[in-house]
Amino acid sequence: MKNIGILFLLFCSLAWGQEQNPKEFSYNEFLGYVKKYHPLAKRAQLEINQAQANLMMARGGFDPKIEADFDQKQFKGKEYYSVFNSSFKIPTWYGIEVKAGFDNSEGIFVNPENSLPNQGLTSLGITIPIGQGLVINQRMADLRKAKIQIQLSQAERKLQAVEVLYNASVAYFNWKRNHSEVQLYTNYLNNATIRYKGVLTLIKNGDKPAIDSVEAGIVVKTRRWNLEESKLKLAKSKLEISNYLWLDNNIPLELQDDIIPESKLEQTISETLKINELLTEKLSVENHPKINSLENKLAILEVDRKLKANNLLPKMDVGYHYLSEPNYWNDTNFNNYKIGVNFKFPLFLRKERGSLQLAKYKIQDTKLTLDLERIQLKNKINAQQTEIRSIEKQLQLITELVKDNNQMLQSEERLFTLGESSIFLLNSRENNLVSIQLTQLGLGNRFLNSNAELFKIMANPD
Repeated sequence: MKNIGILFLLFCSLAWGQEQNPKEFSYNEFLGYVKKYHPLAKRAQLEINQAQANLMMARGGFDPKIEADFDQKQFKGKEYYSVFNSSFKIPTWYGIEVKAGFDNSEGIFVNPENSLPNQGLTSLGITIPIGQGLVINQRMADLRKAKIQIQLSQAERKLQAVEVLYNASVAYFNWKRNHSEVQLYTNYLNNATIRYKGVLTLIKNGDKPAIDSVEAGIVVKTRRWNLEESKLKLAKSKLEISNYLWLDNNIPLELQDDIIPESKLEQTISETLKINELLTEKLSVENHPKINSLENKLAILEVDRKLKANNLLPKMDVGYHYLSEPNYWNDTNFNNYKIGVNFKFPLFLRKERGSLQLAKYKIQDTKLTLDLERIQLKNKINAQQTEIRSIEKQLQLITELVKDNNQMLQSEERLFTLGESSIFLLNSRENNLVSIQLTQLGLGNRFLNSNAELFKIMANPD
């Protein structure tokens, strides 16, 4: 009987110590694939590209323009009129517009207003907005906002990228946990099977009652059910993590069966996520992408406010154009000119004043959101740092509990082989060990998620 018991324990220890050597897919390598190839990570870069395209479009408001108009009328062999107008306009920053032009007209029925010298008439002039549009106008506002939008897009890109990396990390951690559960239940199923065979041998020799085979068989079936359920969770987590595995040209990848997660991830995760300093130091949130995003939104709203405040001024454009025939530019005569004044001013300004009030309210709302976000970020960082330190202590305690429960199980196995214990007590000890090891896996998963959560809060994916 003692020899059978010794063989029984030997088989158990061998089954527990079996290890495989499949290929390990490290967490750092996984994040590298996500950063480089995942469609959502690439999509985050499009925010900056779109902002740059908007900037180019806004700069188009200052592009020089060439304009030309030509009208001619012929009827019954007579040239009623032929009118040609051309101009070259250069918009400048402060709403001032420089314009050069050439006009020519001929015919027997030319409008006297359009009558010009035979060689045509050239002009060079300037138009200046005296009130509305001098300090700021729509094209100036569009360009300023487009420049700010690039900085805003860079902050938004970081927030989108870190969201993708965080979700991918959670999928990886779930895969790792489920893989560990499968290993755990596989080992315990092997142990339960060997124990069942040992009990059958003991019953055959008359050293144990026959009912012990039922007890041992229940454990084997339970372990098989546990293993099957854990395999299902592992299969689903593999499919989930495959959502984040891509190659160039948007080619999706599927996780192979011989690939396993990083075994010592708890020791390397802070270095992989570059949060070593974040775990101990008090951090400033002024350079946080969320803060930068809100500050840039505030700057855009401020540009809108200035533009709407400028609309309260009267709109008055003053223009002066020097006129000369093409052959007489050397003989300057400033008595030949064309001037114009355009004035417009609504009496009540209700539309303009209401629009300005709305702009101010939006600024106040964004400032309140910014102040709230600063406080929330600081509190989130402190809370996450506290959680990580607490989980580290819990992991130390639960490691000791696993060690103690494992020792109790080994002691119960020795008593069982000596006939001083029962299969019921042995199974109870093992169930306690399985339960505490599952708790250890869950706590380890929570530790990894907490580190990823801190990485997400700080939002620094680069």
